[in-house]
Amino acid sequence: MRSVRQQPATGTVEGIPERTSAFSLKRWGPRPQARLDPAHGNPGLGRLLASAAAADWPAMREQLSAVTDDWERSWLLRAASDVAGYEQWMPKVVEAEGDSGLALLVAGARAVQWAWDARTGASASHVSREQFRIFHERLEIAEELLYRAAEREPGWASPWYFLQMCGRGLEVGQDVARRRFEASVRRDPGHLGAHQQQLQQVCAKWGGSHEEMHAFARQSMESGPEGGPLGMLVAVAHLEHWVHLDSGPDGTYITQDRVRRELHEAADRSVRHPGFAGRIEAPECWNAFAMAFALNGDKQAAAAAFAATGGLVTRFPWQYLNGADPRAPYRALRSGAGRR
Repeated sequence: MRSVRQQPATGTVEGIPERTSAFSLKRWGPRPQARLDPAHGNPGLGRLLASAAAADWPAMREQLSAVTDDWERSWLLRAASDVAGYEQWMPKVVEAEGDSGLALLVAGARAVQWAWDARTGASASHVSREQFRIFHERLEIAEELLYRAAEREPGWASPWYFLQMCGRGLEVGQDVARRRFEASVRRDPGHLGAHQQQLQQVCAKWGGSHEEMHAFARQSMESGPEGGPLGMLVAVAHLEHWVHLDSGPDGTYITQDRVRRELHEAADRSVRHPGFAGRIEAPECWNAFAMAFALNGDKQAAAAAFAATGGLVTRFPWQYLNGADPRAPYRALRSGAGRR
């Protein structure tokens, strides 16, 4: 686990005017307490999580059947897949509703997370042979379910999104991973989750490179509409690069003026754009920019981003610093940005 290393704030960077947006000039009230909420403050997700925990498939089916947006469906299921236990009863649902693409998708999504639960988030050198065996066995179950879901619902991106997660665990290689990503975005070009998975695929720790990762993040942002979420990828790429470096070079990297300029450009095209308001992924996007600006040393931009989170802490990206309690690094960097 990384410790939180405070980075020095620097002055105005050439090419970045003093921020005059509402985000930087607003007067903040009392600082809200940092809190974790698996539902990200979203009532619909809260209901789905409760239904999954209660093994209430009819309620899950009714809610998910009403969702027409592919990214929203994926987002809901990605969060619900963290609910332990429903891999025990979903096989019976699939058996009873074998022609239902939704049942297959829900079962497959949980199987992916069930596999990663067995592997844990430890580095490969600290994962036992038995853990890897179970990991791969469960991923193969997930693959079968998700391919069947894709056949039943050929217009959905959601099965391909979860197949991207499977592919990284099964080490299918960059070519196959790219094809799965392309299958996702053919169906939903702005699918943030598909882009996040491909960003991981091309980062250095998964066989890519820093150069490929940054190029993918920028290209994705520029190809998407302003006010969309893909600018978040630029912030995440800088965080991935920072995490990959040793102590010392990491601080030198993340505090560069170039990094600051790129973060501001990405924020202006995404979270700070008027068209971004109300998006379901807003809490995670704001958390990513808050962490990136804080590490960069831009206190003003960081304070505005922290204020926009409203105290809601998302596990990503704070798990880079503390997987057990993401609130600890959130609080530390928020205080360092002047949000005491």
